[in-house]
Amino acid sequence: MKKMKRKPREFIPNIFTVMNMFIGFMAMGFVMRGDPIRAGWLILLACFFDVFDGKLARLLGIPTRFGAEFDSFADTISFCAVPSLLIYLVYVEGLPPILGGLISFVPILFGTIRLAKYNLDQDGNPKSYFIGLPTPMNAVMIVSFLLFNQQIWGNYGDPRIALVMTAFLGFLMVSKIRFSKFPLISFKKGKSNTLSLIGVGLIILSAFFFQGLILFPLFTLYIFWSIIQSTLDNDRFEEKSEIRAKL
Repeated sequence: MKKMKRKPREFIPNIFTVMNMFIGFMAMGFVMRGDPIRAGWLILLACFFDVFDGKLARLLGIPTRFGAEFDSFADTISFCAVPSLLIYLVYVEGLPPILGGLISFVPILFGTIRLAKYNLDQDGNPKSYFIGLPTPMNAVMIVSFLLFNQQIWGNYGDPRIALVMTAFLGFLMVSKIRFSKFPLISFKKGKSNTLSLIGVGLIILSAFFFQGLILFPLFTLYIFWSIIQSTLDNDRFEEKSEIRAKL
């Protein structure tokens, strides 16, 4: 009887994962139909569901190995395949087909490597950081670059900048650089977590009103700040992880 009662609860986080996957699939359709802006907004929406599936599972006390693997497959579609397709159809025009294909392949190749490494490195101990740039962050950077340029200049941005950025982000995904995680969804996990949670809420609210104008600068700052902190103060991440493990 107990097992039957738990099954519906265990399925709840997977609904968020399915939504992530479905939205990623729809985004692919919009990219192929020549509407990368709408596809970009769908990727951002997929990020919302991706953030909350794992956190919801932990909040309900029902994280499962299946859920973790299922989430990675969904991320491969939304945050690896869609960005690669977007790069290929928007930014590589004029390049030799093989070169354009290789650069466009970067989000899929390094993104799937990143996801595989992440799953293998899970040891049950909560950490306050990711090793390597998470695939959703990679997708958000590419999309926010697109939205930022579309709002300011009315185009999709300089392809040369987009392609260099794609290669750089691919390197970050498989690097040893540590990136801070999003805060826990609770106001009872310490002052630092509460302030971070409020900050994330303000960013989401700002993105709703200012769209790409705020997203691209903020995520660029987040990435470079993480690189600097990981290089100069690597022990800070370990200390924060110890605090999170005690909460």
